[in-house]
Amino acid sequence: MTSLEKPNITGHMFDVVVIGGGISGLAAAKLLSEYKINVLVLEARDRVGGRTYTVRNGHVKWVDVGGAYVGPTQNRILRLSKELGIETYKVNVNERLVQYVKGKTYPFRGAFPPVWNPLAYLDYNNLWRTMDEMGKEIPTDAPWEAQHAEEWDKMTMKELIDKICWTKTARDFASLFVNINVTSEPHEVSALWFLWYVKQCGGTTRIFSVTNGGQERKFVGGAGQVSEKMMDLLGDKVKLSSPVTYIDQTDDNIIVETLNHEHYECKYVISAIPPNLTTKIHFKPELPPERNQLIQRLPMGAVIKCMVYYKEAFWKKKDYCGCMIIEDEEAPISITLDDTKPDGSLPAIMGFILARKADRLAKLNKEIRKTKICELYAKVLESEEALHPVHYEEKNWCEEQYSGGCYTAYFPPGIMTQYGRVIRQPVGRIYFAGTETATQWSGYMEGAVQAGERAAREVLNALGKVAKKDIWVQEPDSKDVPAFEITHTFLERNLPSVPGLLKITSFSTSVALLCFVLYKFKLLPQY
Repeated sequence: MTSLEKPNITGHMFDVVVIGGGISGLAAAKLLSEYKINVLVLEARDRVGGRTYTVRNGHVKWVDVGGAYVGPTQNRILRLSKELGIETYKVNVNERLVQYVKGKTYPFRGAFPPVWNPLAYLDYNNLWRTMDEMGKEIPTDAPWEAQHAEEWDKMTMKELIDKICWTKTARDFASLFVNINVTSEPHEVSALWFLWYVKQCGGTTRIFSVTNGGQERKFVGGAGQVSEKMMDLLGDKVKLSSPVTYIDQTDDNIIVETLNHEHYECKYVISAIPPNLTTKIHFKPELPPERNQLIQRLPMGAVIKCMVYYKEAFWKKKDYCGCMIIEDEEAPISITLDDTKPDGSLPAIMGFILARKADRLAKLNKEIRKTKICELYAKVLESEEALHPVHYEEKNWCEEQYSGGCYTAYFPPGIMTQYGRVIRQPVGRIYFAGTETATQWSGYMEGAVQAGERAAREVLNALGKVAKKDIWVQEPDSKDVPAFEITHTFLERNLPSVPGLLKITSFSTSVALLCFVLYKFKLLPQY
């Protein structure tokens, strides 16, 4: 028998076993340990961090090949990172951003590319306004209770986009907006879920923006430090290379077993892994039907994160900041950001291969992907220097068996209203964390912290350490990363949609024609 086949009854007894050593699981364990609760974290990988992963080598110093971005209103991750002594720096958008569409490059400033066609502008404006207005109707903690929940959940985002948008320009950008934010296709995701997702991130402008938005900052030294430093605090309470395969809660103590047949006993379990990964665990008694159905219906998004390093930041010579929004079906990358170090060293551009493109390009080898990306950057930035990188890093999250994809799980049509309400419901003495269970910035590191700390307080409540009213805690605003209110101009709030304009035009034309007829047949007063 190999060592993996030998049962190893450790006999360890804990108050709480946390499954998953990402930010959510470790945040839960950290909070529990502060209450002197005897906690153990079991992590399947040989590292902590989950969907955050900081690679370190001589070429890059450090680079985030997973979750990386933080910004205003993400107060929990900002508080936690500050407590751990990790500093943030602003992603560079000092120079102009670039939109590449129909084979041409258009520099611009601001969150969204400008639109010069008047009809397309009305269509864009109505799209963002309508999505934000629909979002206001959706409760962040219970989207299935929205007034139009059933109707919107039966609809895909593609159907909603087609319903809202009249111009191809707006439809194409709206589709890209879905790809970028949830690494999946508009026809795959529920309109209710996506509208909720955008709303709980602060709306269309906040989720998409760099400045005053979700991509404003990164961590000096990498996001992986958040988990690594929490592991340091917990010490031997974190066990790596320990995938959980079995949970038995039929007796007074819960038995948790790992793939290498180690057994642990505890009073409570917190599962802090993506919902679909719990299908890898055998439960006794079996999971309730709704929970069992839910976890089989939440796929993960698809993304390959790519960093291209150059001798110098040649794009700055053209007054470009390195942020590109690329609308081209043949282009591998859809969006980029400057990934140069905060001290200006190691110039780099980070790009995402998203959704359908991630699946398509994963079939190629790494060198071909790198070449295609560099050729794209040369075309968009109109510079031969893009063809000569000095280093390339990438991470295909679709091949990670303990993630299944990135950034987050998404809800296909019909799932939110039928099964969504059980996503945070405990099963016996098993509680659920993970960024998918968050109600603010779900899908981000912020959501991971909120979910982990909430699940920890649910267990503390069960242990009699925390009152029920204190399970959900309002986080104070960060003083270091202030959030500025997102406002809209009078015109943005009041301009008509394209069909609205057509109705106005049609009405005006009808009135003018009626007046002409009345005048012609002398039915109007003559002066």
